Amino acid sequence: MAEADDHNGTEQAIPVADITNGDQPAAAVLETLPVKGRAPKTGYKRTQFGRAWADVDHNGCDTRNDILGRDLKDKKFKAGTNDCKVMSGTLEDPYTGKTIYFKQGKKTSDKVQIDHVVALSNAWQTGAQKISADQRKQMANDPYNLLAVDGDANQQKSDGDAATWLPKNKSYRCSYVSRQIGVKHKYNLWVTKAEKAAMQRVLVTCPTQAVPADDGPFPQNGAASQGGSSAGTAVEGSGNSGQEANGGASSAQPAPAPAPAAPVVPQNGGDVYYQNCAAVRAAGKAPIYAGQPGYRAALDRDHDGVGCE
Repeated sequence: MAEADDHNGTEQAIPVADITNGDQPAAAVLETLPVKGRAPKTGYKRTQFGRAWADVDHNGCDTRNDILGRDLKDKKFKAGTNDCKVMSGTLEDPYTGKTIYFKQGKKTSDKVQIDHVVALSNAWQTGAQKISADQRKQMANDPYNLLAVDGDANQQKSDGDAATWLPKNKSYRCSYVSRQIGVKHKYNLWVTKAEKAAMQRVLVTCPTQAVPADDGPFPQNGAASQGGSSAGTAVEGSGNSGQEANGGASSAQPAPAPAPAAPVVPQNGGDVYYQNCAAVRAAGKAPIYAGQPGYRAALDRDHDGVGCE
């Protein structure tokens, strides 16, 4: 095993990389990542990345429920939470390919868990020790680094990297590895030699795979649903999982969103190109379906043929 570089423990605020357009080839972005050995796990605690599932974007909804609201379909919400606390729904699990029915409760919530695509302890050992505490908190709650997945698969993965764990669903491996690359690029992390080799083996099967677009935080009260259906039904319910933070609404207002990028029309007369989902929505074309002008895989996070839902 390669020896890790010495680290003096000094935290720095390092600029977060811009990957909003999501059309950079994953293999090319991988080549920009430093290759080093893992740093020691000494000093790692979950609290180094802030309180679990904090409402860091001040949209009135904790991060766990934000992700459930994005990734589940046919959702029902707890009444009085402004469509925040998800009580039930259906997950098309990317890691196993299974359809999972989620019901919030002490004995059922764990069937669907929220995975850090780049595990926090892995991040700690591959550069996160060197970034600021605020950036670590951002990473732990960043929708770009989070997926609702099968609980058993999440437990099997633990803190593994691509060299030690890949999704059982082989058709999702290119998307999974490209997202890990995007996260590591965004937060100035490195890869180990074995990890890079594993990523390259996956990407050789999909040479045009791009890193996913980074659509940024959720709007207030979890109103956007980037993975599943945005429609939901309010229901009464009081069950609670030990993994969940507070799910109620907040009076905090989100920061103003940046102006959406305009669609780009190629000069050669080709189809319309949308830089990201903000541009699709600004053009009044959301959701955008496979086969329509401007649709591309990077806009379709759950690979169901419907982008920017």
